[in-house]
Amino acid sequence: MKIGFHGAARTVTGSKHLITLDNGKQVLLDCGMFQGMGSETMELNAHFGFNPATVDYVVLSHAHIDHVGLLPKLVLEGFKGKIFCTEATAALAGLLLADSARIQESEATYINKRRKRQGRPLVEPLYTEEDVDKATALMQAAPLGEWYQIDPQISVLHTEAGHIIGSTCVHLKIEEEGVTKHITFSGDVGRYDDAILDAPAPFPQADIILMESTYGDREHNRVQPSLERFLETIVETCLVKKGKLIIPSFSVGRTQELLYALNALSLQKRLPPVPYYVDSPLSVEATELTKRFPELFNDAVQEVMKRDDDPFAFPGLTMIKNVDASKALNLRNDPCVIISSSGMAEAGRVKHHIANNIENTRNTILIVGYCEPNSLGGRLKSGQKEVTIFGKGYEVNARVKVIESMSAHGDYNDLLQWISCQDATKVQQVFLVHGEYEPQRAFRERLLAKGFGVVHIPRLHQQVTI
Repeated sequence: MKIGFHGAARTVTGSKHLITLDNGKQVLLDCGMFQGMGSETMELNAHFGFNPATVDYVVLSHAHIDHVGLLPKLVLEGFKGKIFCTEATAALAGLLLADSARIQESEATYINKRRKRQGRPLVEPLYTEEDVDKATALMQAAPLGEWYQIDPQISVLHTEAGHIIGSTCVHLKIEEEGVTKHITFSGDVGRYDDAILDAPAPFPQADIILMESTYGDREHNRVQPSLERFLETIVETCLVKKGKLIIPSFSVGRTQELLYALNALSLQKRLPPVPYYVDSPLSVEATELTKRFPELFNDAVQEVMKRDDDPFAFPGLTMIKNVDASKALNLRNDPCVIISSSGMAEAGRVKHHIANNIENTRNTILIVGYCEPNSLGGRLKSGQKEVTIFGKGYEVNARVKVIESMSAHGDYNDLLQWISCQDATKVQQVFLVHGEYEPQRAFRERLLAKGFGVVHIPRLHQQVTI
């Protein structure tokens, strides 16, 4: 059998890994969209590197767009099989994909106005909402923690990944000519001290492991808890400087964790008395959807819910969907906290909030998750003194602060803990995916030191025989 690495290969987006059996059957692990890759993004998303019509099955780890965002395009180009994932992942993926389609159609309309005037060829969105409906119709809910069969040769197990609601690590048992191979795909591994979700679960012994490595060279700051650092940032920005705190945040996962943290401060009567806004229609919908799966919350959240039936709401919070209400926030000069998507600040309303507030020294932009280096969030995180937003240059006078310990991705300690349930001598090969090359090289050395004998860092579209 062979594995082809068609995304998240020496980068963190576009997760797509294609397993091809000797008889030609194909299983695609994730079908993610590339994001935040600058001028390369469009070209990377235009071509899969394989024929969608020959793929038999898709198995998803979780619903983030960099893991599911090209499913409608896969169907549009000929895929007709089943898509397996947890119930929560199916629900979230439908929400996120519909939003992605709307954004693409809107951007295509905007670009084509200019192209038409210039006499240049018009562009088409990768897919439409109709294509999303066709893709979600192929989704089949899979159990958590139980093996199920998708083919006479292939069985699948989903175990808790602790990354976002519904996220899993995917394990395959594939039989060829009387020999069974155990393949594990980590998806995105969460933190073992996550505020909302259960910790990543141990998993059966694997022969082959495809493992994420986003923070393969970094350790999250655990000396000062992220809640205290978050509170400190709100106080300094809103109470001391009388400024605005702008937080780019992914709609699924990160926004809910921020709201849970703010609610905890409110319950402790330590929440600063300023207005708090979630300015993202998708974030509002995702938060409501998350509440539909309380059984996936960890024991700490279950305890909170005994005295607070909504752990994501508190006095002073306003959820904004209306465009006019969003624009009105930029006219306000009083202190406030604005949580808005997207998490890398590459699209969505948060770009407008950053543009309107980045040159004011009273304000703070708080980065709370991973950002592609070429994304706006990545450029701010790297300390650039001037950035371009909507084609206009802005001086970065606002403070840029980073709390990486709020990331939904585990650091190298979490990753090592995840793989520690394995007998390293029985793992034939480890493939590091979903990471930048330098962090991957650093993490490879850590795995080798732990006794894992063969650790690869595959290139984009590389195919390996196992």
